[in-house]
Amino acid sequence: MAAHQRIAIVSVYDKTGLLDLAKGLIQNNIRILASGGTAKLIRDSGFPVEDISAITKAPEMLAGRVKTLHPAVHAGILARDLASDEKDLAEQNIDKVDYVICNLYPFKETVAKINSTIAEAVEEIDIGGVTLIRAAAKNHARVTILSDPTDYPEFLKELEAGEVTKTRRDLYALKAFEHTADYDKAIAGFFRAKYSTGKSYLPLRYGANPHQTGASAYVTEGELPFKVLGGAPGYINLLDALNSWPLVKELKAALGKPAAASFKHVSPAGAAIGLPLTAEERKVYMVDDIAGIETSGLAQAYARARGADRMSSFGDMIALSDIVDVPTASIISKEVSDGVIAPGYEPAALEILKRKKGGKYLVLQMDPDFEPKAKEPESRTVYGVTLTQRRNDVDVSPKTFSNIITPKGSGPIPRDAARDLTVATIAVKYTQSNSVCYAVRGQVVGLGAGQQSRIHCTRLAGDKADNWWLRFHPRVLGIKWKKGTKRPDKSNAIDLLVSGQLPKSGAEKESFEGMFEEVPAAFTEEEKTEWLSKLTGVCVSSDAFFPFIDNVYRAARSGVKYIAAPSGSQNDGHVFETAEKLGITFVEQNTRLFHH
Repeated sequence: MAAHQRIAIVSVYDKTGLLDLAKGLIQNNIRILASGGTAKLIRDSGFPVEDISAITKAPEMLAGRVKTLHPAVHAGILARDLASDEKDLAEQNIDKVDYVICNLYPFKETVAKINSTIAEAVEEIDIGGVTLIRAAAKNHARVTILSDPTDYPEFLKELEAGEVTKTRRDLYALKAFEHTADYDKAIAGFFRAKYSTGKSYLPLRYGANPHQTGASAYVTEGELPFKVLGGAPGYINLLDALNSWPLVKELKAALGKPAAASFKHVSPAGAAIGLPLTAEERKVYMVDDIAGIETSGLAQAYARARGADRMSSFGDMIALSDIVDVPTASIISKEVSDGVIAPGYEPAALEILKRKKGGKYLVLQMDPDFEPKAKEPESRTVYGVTLTQRRNDVDVSPKTFSNIITPKGSGPIPRDAARDLTVATIAVKYTQSNSVCYAVRGQVVGLGAGQQSRIHCTRLAGDKADNWWLRFHPRVLGIKWKKGTKRPDKSNAIDLLVSGQLPKSGAEKESFEGMFEEVPAAFTEEEKTEWLSKLTGVCVSSDAFFPFIDNVYRAARSGVKYIAAPSGSQNDGHVFETAEKLGITFVEQNTRLFHH
């Protein structure tokens, strides 16, 4: 019996390197079968080539829509080195195909054109090519599939050496599956935007910046887990919403109380659970005029979350764990905010929110039962490279903080401390790393996010905690404001006062002093030191270990008595000893919680 002449099927849109490939195939005595324009280019260049119809015995038809879809083609590709397959091929007089060289119509380029139509896009959906590639890739144990012209030179080298190695066939198959997957993704994306009912796809106003157009949010299975009840979301709105929602959901689950978060630029400015507010807290958080706040745990939670760092919360995205009531909506109505996400809204509360920003305030209703698929990896594309990872699904609760490192032999930490460490740790889980969080009274009081060094996180968060506490100073509570001074201006003026950044001259000083009936004097260092000494029982959580003792010393200056952080630093011993020396209980938080 004559030896089987190896066969290559060639059908390419991108004809880069095609003639060099054809020359190499001919030199290696490989029979070339090609379709349409591919066959014409090879033939016009003087190389022997046959049309696909030579084996299908059927002409191309439907203006080229059907060329390679035939058993003579795909049986030849899919046949294995099995006696049963050989028998089937012999009965149908079909030869095995050894090589498939194929790439696809430029669907992405077509739909990227301005005003491209559905009809134009449809014509760029390759059917036969995708089938060739998938069939050959499936049978890559025997068949070599080339979908990328840059692979031709290496392929020809191996062919000259005698055979294409298994390693190369494996790599070519992977590339082929990626080629068809990317192609199908582009097609699905185009038709998702054209045909989606809105339950699974949502066009966004723009991306992270207005010039980043074409932004969208979608799911490939089921429906989006939220509904838009008011306004129109942007890309960053949803980044904030979808990071802040699990934060409050986890806080509620861990501590059994309503929870709220105030998010800015994918980190919480504040987070809290609903604990009753003192008269001083109501004044500091500017909610002493909110009717019904005494009985609304959710309103108390948001008052605390917004009140932690009012400057950072300006223009926030709000997350609320419970159905929004009128007291909570009343607070939101008075603040500068971009939007809110919650599991539901009382009708009267929704009406309040829909009037905000002239009806453009973003209101999202989240499905409280939605859970991301546990085994489905998260992915993101950065500069053309796709990164994947398992979702950070670690649970944090008061039980997390049972492994006390120092002081040795001490009993369990107090209930309030376990509560506040839970608040701080869940907060850092959803904060851009590096991150360190100070918490007390069921709320975040200082958070350092996204700093390159941990000590800068600790200092930034500690300074915010100090400023938070100084806002409770009798001199701040007793400020006499000029009538008509707006809430954001009050927040800014208080921040300048407690941070020691008072303007010294010029228009800025005039503007500052113009807000008061009586201009408050700057705090002296002695006043600050005396008042800050009254702050105690503060808890700190870090998303990774403290590498140096400077972090512990800085935390201690802001009334910290409990620290939770992972271990693993070469300097752990010194950190633990320093904590014990300063009267701080150090709890090992076993899981690193970086978030990016």
